[in-house]
Amino acid sequence: MRIDLHAHSNASDGTDSPAELVAAAVAAGLDVVALTDHDTVAGHAEAAGAVRALPAGSRLTVVPGAELSCAVDGISLHLLAYLFDPEEPEFARERDLVRTDRFRRGRAIVERCRELGAEISWEQVRRIAGAGSVGRPHIASALVEAGVVASVSDAFTADWLANGGRADVRKHETDPVAAVRLVRAAGGVPVFAHPGAVKRGRTVSDQVIADLAAAGLAGLEVDHTDHDEETRERLRGLAGELGLLVTGSSDYHGTRKTVRLGEHTTDPEVYGALLAQATGAKPIER
Repeated sequence: MRIDLHAHSNASDGTDSPAELVAAAVAAGLDVVALTDHDTVAGHAEAAGAVRALPAGSRLTVVPGAELSCAVDGISLHLLAYLFDPEEPEFARERDLVRTDRFRRGRAIVERCRELGAEISWEQVRRIAGAGSVGRPHIASALVEAGVVASVSDAFTADWLANGGRADVRKHETDPVAAVRLVRAAGGVPVFAHPGAVKRGRTVSDQVIADLAAAGLAGLEVDHTDHDEETRERLRGLAGELGLLVTGSSDYHGTRKTVRLGEHTTDPEVYGALLAQATGAKPIER
């Protein structure tokens, strides 16, 4: 089995619609793909319909999930949440709060970019985002359109949009221990996304990861394009010490990033262990 547990659609900051993501996963030869848009479940229904409409002979399982924006001690981190009940009120309320604040933050970042000489606009960013929740990748795409930077990745530097960069603005982010507990209370399974991605900014200490494990964290996303081999080995060792599962994923964003679906995958036994912990929702199978 080929299992990719981290992919985005245009319900957040990917470029594929949920249905297009389903088709891309089939074309990539995946057996399982997780739809983990940022702080939203808006793409789940379309993805489910696309799976059920696959032609005879096609097989794919979609794991409904989300990627949650968290922060501790001023350090941003992301938590992947799988198979939670999307209607559970406390978790739904927190996701709504984070999404709402994304618009305030997005406007403020655009204004800072303009002050720094970038000729972009909020209307342009909203056009790029479409129906999705506005995020920094949409602003990065606007910077590319304006000729300010050559690529989306080039926008995520200290000069522009990186955490703590000249144009960065803080947003509401959930305490990660609280987030782990919210996911578990909604019947979901939490996994720490790209915990060693130092190119994105500061990363949390091993003690923070231990605290998350004590609160109910299920695993670490170890095999990720932002982790070099030394980082992966260190994280595997830490996961073993803390009794955490080890996952691998592409963090696919369509054409917004160069990573391919299925570039990194999760072991089937680990996937089975994640499923065994979930009580809030079930995978969507064809």
